[in-house]
Amino acid sequence: MTEPSSRKRLGRGLEALLGPSVAEARADGSLLQLPVGNIRPNRFQPRRVFDEAALSELTESLRTAGLLQPVIVRPVAENRYELVAGERRWRAAERLGWREIGAVVRDVDDRTMLTLALVENLQRDQLSPVDEARGYQRLVIEFHVSHEDVGELVGRNRSTVANALRLLKLPARVQDLLHQGKLSGGHARALLQIRDEAEVLRLAGLAADQGMSVRELEDLARGGQARTQKARAGRGQRVRQIAPEVRRIEDQLRKRLKTDVFVRARGKSGGRVIINFYSSDDLSRLLEELLGEPFNG
Repeated sequence: MTEPSSRKRLGRGLEALLGPSVAEARADGSLLQLPVGNIRPNRFQPRRVFDEAALSELTESLRTAGLLQPVIVRPVAENRYELVAGERRWRAAERLGWREIGAVVRDVDDRTMLTLALVENLQRDQLSPVDEARGYQRLVIEFHVSHEDVGELVGRNRSTVANALRLLKLPARVQDLLHQGKLSGGHARALLQIRDEAEVLRLAGLAADQGMSVRELEDLARGGQARTQKARAGRGQRVRQIAPEVRRIEDQLRKRLKTDVFVRARGKSGGRVIINFYSSDDLSRLLEELLGEPFNG
């Protein structure tokens, strides 16, 4: 079964709203030079913290190559604008002391503002699981959008949206660990099985401190005897040695698929990729992510 055509059309429309290149905007006459100080941030921005290293890298890119894609703004008063997309570019321009920045003006409503901010972050600079969930929650609460419609708006399936929103049921301390990247979405789903909040906090801290895999945390959550790599090493057992390039591949796949992924190399040209799932809904979500459409097997 393929995605509904309306969903595909909406996705392309949102992508188009994220903006043309400077050359394209100049060619169609939509490019304006607006004072940097007359633009304010998007109040619907789901990202609470901007990565300093990434922002510094973008600042250096603007310094050497200039602005390749204009920011998108909407008018809010005479000669005053609000960002729709491109906040990191705007912040980098501020750092460089630019007085003006290339911009394209669009007339969009509040719901579209939030949706575009979510889409931009999800497609271009991955949000933390908590920021993503909070963005979905705002669409649901402030604009009375169903989980299915949220999925259509941001290019996710309904179960992905529902699973993301469940993360907001976790204690604030656990959400902080997720936001900081010390726990993954897979860890969070394991913790959601536990009803006792004190136990959730204890296991979350243990998993973050000891670098547990999702499988180990699930074992503990179910009352098993999970052991960390450090514990196994202490008893003389062999710890898997991971090459830095393999670790980077695993980290990128885990961020993209939001679950535990392991790369097992065999020699110089072969191997396998292991993708873990922890429920039937999780499997459905992964299949849709990998296939690009809902699985109808």
